[in-house]
Amino acid sequence: MKRRKPSIAIVGAGLVFLAGPAATGQRPLPDPHTFLPEVRARLQTDAQRQYGYTYIETQRRTTLDRTGRPTGESGTVIESDPGFPGEARWERVIARDGAHVSDAELRSQVEKRQQQVDHYVRTVTRQTQADRARQEREWEKQRRELADSMDDVFRVYEIAMSGRELVEGHSTIVFSLTPRPGVKPISGDGQWFRHFRGRAWISESDYELVRLEVEAIDDMDIGMGLLARVHKGTLASFERRKVDGDVWLPTRATYTMSARVLLLKQVRVAVTSEFSHYSRAAIAGPAHVTPTR
Repeated sequence: MKRRKPSIAIVGAGLVFLAGPAATGQRPLPDPHTFLPEVRARLQTDAQRQYGYTYIETQRRTTLDRTGRPTGESGTVIESDPGFPGEARWERVIARDGAHVSDAELRSQVEKRQQQVDHYVRTVTRQTQADRARQEREWEKQRRELADSMDDVFRVYEIAMSGRELVEGHSTIVFSLTPRPGVKPISGDGQWFRHFRGRAWISESDYELVRLEVEAIDDMDIGMGLLARVHKGTLASFERRKVDGDVWLPTRATYTMSARVLLLKQVRVAVTSEFSHYSRAAIAGPAHVTPTR
């Protein structure tokens, strides 16, 4: 069972940092004491929202010099399908830098996936009642960790309603989020939240996250600084839109990051991922324990 790692998508689940709101009307803003509980009831990670769907991810990665000017660019198109219950998604690269991958590489990826399927079937077939009970306990632990992460959004941040904005014609309520000093998070992700500030755009009618942008307010270490150090000023943004007229799903994620990896190499990159061609997939299993990438 793979452990769910903290992801910037979860960090982004409650944050945004850029421009202030523009008025979209003079009607009173909703009462935050009734509005925010509705938001919390619907708040989920991108991985949870995308569980049960196949989609295409188009990723563009740009390396930057010290002044922020591009020095190189690459692009990847990925087919993404739901993984088995409790496991990561299956991804197949179908294009790189504007060119389709070879038939041989596609076959190799399919063969690797089939090996994973065979292994999973053998594992499930051999499971004892004790194994299934142990797996359910692990899933329950992951469910609690995710719930704690979502609760930490409201525990760590001072959340202030700041106005109303239209996002592609959809009325949203804008919130600023500022880390509270001295608050102790209860989740691992909550420890990351303390290093970010921002603002979030929430659908006024659906109470769903529509847009968020985040900024690191100080340097932070990954793996006690042995893996990487993310620098102050790192930016990220996330967008969701209604798909099929009823489900809010991720459509775009971007981040610009400056980090020192393994205490040696300085990395400056800008990455954009766009998600499209959503289609419901027939798969059973607990979406709330799907690992984040």
